[in-house]
Amino acid sequence: MEQRKRGRKLLGNRKRHHNIMLRFNDTEYEKLKQLCESYQLDISKRGTVSPLLRRLILQQGAAEKDRLPDTSNLAYHFNKIGNNINQLVKLAHHKNLRSPNSSLHNEIQKTNELLYQLLEIANEEKLG
Repeated sequence: MEQRKRGRKLLGNRKRHHNIMLRFNDTEYEKLKQLCESYQLDISKRGTVSPLLRRLILQQGAAEKDRLPDTSNLAYHFNKIGNNINQLVKLAHHKNLRSPNSSLHNEIQKTNELLYQLLEIANEEKLG
């Protein structure tokens, strides 16, 4: 009679070195629990969820439309736009500090000239 080996089956070069930890909120956990129940698996037993998730993920390839776009270039451009905006704001503040009310001063001067002309007209009508 052959002697039976005991213990865990050796994986050899199929050994898994990479570890991924997942956390679920209550609703996600309920969905996972229902999924496990549909495969007649007890989610509370150790070592039942990992093989199921591994099989579901590795057997199902991602469709081209489901893949996320590469956003690294987009993030770079957003940062450059932010830098440009900051430079423009800095320049606007700098110019505003050199002559904070230049346009307002011109408007007040024009208004004063018009008021002076109105006063002259009113004085001429009084005298005339």
